[in-house]
Amino acid sequence: MEKLTQQEEDAMQVIWQNTKGFIKDFLDAMPEPKPPYTTLASTVKNLERKGFVKGEKIGNSYQYSALIKEEDYKKRFMSGFVNNYFKNSYKELVTFFAKDQKISADELQEIIKLIENHKK
Repeated sequence: MEKLTQQEEDAMQVIWQNTKGFIKDFLDAMPEPKPPYTTLASTVKNLERKGFVKGEKIGNSYQYSALIKEEDYKKRFMSGFVNNYFKNSYKELVTFFAKDQKISADELQEIIKLIENHKK
């Protein structure tokens, strides 16, 4: 699974939120500033070519739905991100955010509790 561009990720976020729909549906659901219709249509076609969405012809239009679950994409993306930037160490990742004060001690305690409860 290849990494998506920011534009493709934005489109996938809307597709995941809406489950399925037409380009106009996705465009309506996007925040401002919205891309032009043709840009979004090209982006969705690229996502179809990459195997992220499938299009089903209904009348003269295509209705699109996700082939890849959002959770699966996040897992794959995060694994690559941690591998590329943090020597494949989630400890390095958390340490980075702790040093930069992007994560609080309370949040770290919550993470520890989640890990401990998951082991049981």
